[in-house]
Order: sequence, then C-alpha cells, then structure tokens
Amino acid sequence: MTGQPDDIRVLTPADLPALERMEVELFGPAAWSPESLAAEIVGPGRWYVGATVGGELVGYAGLWFDGFDAQVMTIGTDERFQGRGLGRRMLANLLDRAREVGAAVVLLEVRVDNDAAIHLYESAGFERLGMRRAYYQPGNIDAWTMRLDLRGREEPT
Repeated sequence: MTGQPDDIRVLTPADLPALERMEVELFGPAAWSPESLAAEIVGPGRWYVGATVGGELVGYAGLWFDGFDAQVMTIGTDERFQGRGLGRRMLANLLDRAREVGAAVVLLEVRVDNDAAIHLYESAGFERLGMRRAYYQPGNIDAWTMRLDLRGREEPT
C-alpha cells in the first residue's frame, strides 16, 4: 500500500463509523461527538470530503461557507497514513471548493503545538492573524487563527 489516496470524495452518513473512530483517535477528549459529526457533514454550507486508500476511509476534511468567507472546520488523517500528503490533497480540495463557491478568504484555527499542520497551512499560503487563548477545550490549548485571501489569487499549479 503506497499511502497515496485512491480517491478524494464527498462524505456521506455511511462514513460516520470511520469518522467517529478517527475523530476519537486523533483528538481524544476534544473529539466532536457522533451527533456533531453527523450534523456537520450534511449541514447547510458544509462540504466534507474524505481520502480513501485501498477503499478504506483514512482521512477527512471539512469546509463551511457562509456566503462570503470559508472556514476550514477540520482536517484529520488516520495516524497510519500521516506524513504522506493526504492532508495536503484534502486541503487543496477544500480550497478548490472555496474558489468554486466564490469565497473571498479562507479562515481556520490550528493548535499552536501542531507544527505539521501549521507548516501545511503556511505552505499553502495561509498567514497567521493572531492567537486565540484557550481555544481548544478541554485542555485550554491556544490556537493560531490563520487566513488565506483568495481575491486575485489564482489556484496554484
């Protein structure tokens, strides 16, 4: 198994068992509840995609568009497949969707101690705006707020 995704596809409620497993494994006590995940993947203005390897869902990412700005809601990759570019592929899919719906900017929050994610976002052109103290609960973990301006910015080739 190479670890490269077979597919990046839109998520459906049938994906909830795999989502719930990854959410708990990746985020522990801060994991979204099964009810929150179920509501989120079908919610208005939401766009959730997943990466599959060998037919298995091994990553997920979500975007919310409010009519002007888009917000990266989450990106998670099964620990067995981290470091293989799946997060980057899913982020690119979210950014493509943000452009399609006409978002002016894309915003996100990321844990200040998540160096891999910060590197991913900065390499995609996101800039740090500021810090949100004790944003992630439980644990009182600070978050960087980051922004990517899509106005006048072409999709990278």
